[in-house]
Amino acid sequence: MTRLQFASTPDGRRLEASHVLAVPPAAAWELLVDTRRWPEWSPLISGVEATDARVRTGTTGQVRVPGAWLPFEVVDCADRRWTWRVARISATGHRVDDLGGDRCRVVFELPLSGAGYTPVCLRALERIEAVLEDEVATP
Repeated sequence: MTRLQFASTPDGRRLEASHVLAVPPAAAWELLVDTRRWPEWSPLISGVEATDARVRTGTTGQVRVPGAWLPFEVVDCADRRWTWRVARISATGHRVDDLGGDRCRVVFELPLSGAGYTPVCLRALERIEAVLEDEVATP
């Protein structure tokens, strides 16, 4: 189930795009924090150069998007939530909520000024679901 809603987050009021997945929350989190795997699920990122293979507060690097390499910095990473700045602009936050019973909700927190990015996030959620369901189904 995919949802769009406004919510209060640690970074203020945001538009949340979320999708419930039938996978363990740890699997979703591992996919989101593995910088090498971002191109698997991001519709825009085709390359990543990062100081860390796994996101942590302070991870920096650059992502390749159509037409450019853009610098990024992970601002915060804790409690299955990470936020970043891309080209020094506050960007989408990423979160995984544990729903119990090997189910979770993957959430993208968009700044209100970035609401036009919603279709990209919805496509990313579909791709995350496809990647994770394939991995969970394959022992």
